[in-house]
Amino acid sequence: MIVLRAKDVPFKVTYINLLDKPDWFLEISPHGKVPVLVVDERPLFESNAIAEFLDEAEAPRLHPEDLIKRARNRAWTDFVPDFAKGLSGSYYAKTAADMEKGLAAAPKVLRKLESAIADERGNDGPYFNGAELCLVDAAYAPFLQRFAMVEAKLQSGLLADFPLLRAWSDALLADERVTGSVAESFPDEFVASLKRREFQVAKLFEAGAVAAE
Repeated sequence: MIVLRAKDVPFKVTYINLLDKPDWFLEISPHGKVPVLVVDERPLFESNAIAEFLDEAEAPRLHPEDLIKRARNRAWTDFVPDFAKGLSGSYYAKTAADMEKGLAAAPKVLRKLESAIADERGNDGPYFNGAELCLVDAAYAPFLQRFAMVEAKLQSGLLADFPLLRAWSDALLADERVTGSVAESFPDEFVASLKRREFQVAKLFEAGAVAAE
């Protein structure tokens, strides 16, 4: 929804229970994943495909006009799954030992994004390409948003050694187009999911807890 909001495209959102996906949703989402965008009764699925469609269909363009820069932006958008896996390893862990391993491994992907921001931007930002939000921002923002929620309790300082990435994250999480793209209940639902899946970090969200056991 970040791209829709960035382009001021009118839309209607329907939230579903991901633990009990309705049949109508499974019929339009071949992979059973969200988001799905229905345009003229035709469903589009997969986040990157939806974002690319919207960027071609609705002004203003969020991709760079320069062909090479646009291709490089797409390449960094393709890196999102690796980034998400590397970052979430710091909190999607069942034991304290595994969480420590995840925290130790995360800088590998963070370092790549730190270099990407420096190499691709060449200015003071605050977004990936500069002053304006782009599709790369929209792709990474949800994962940085989740990490920020966990980091508020975890206090790992994981981003301390990556000032460009930290500033980029702060800018995205201060942007109403990002913060308004999730339901008001999202923080509670996210924490509930951590607890339901018995991740070690969920203990930090328990009343009175100060550190993971």
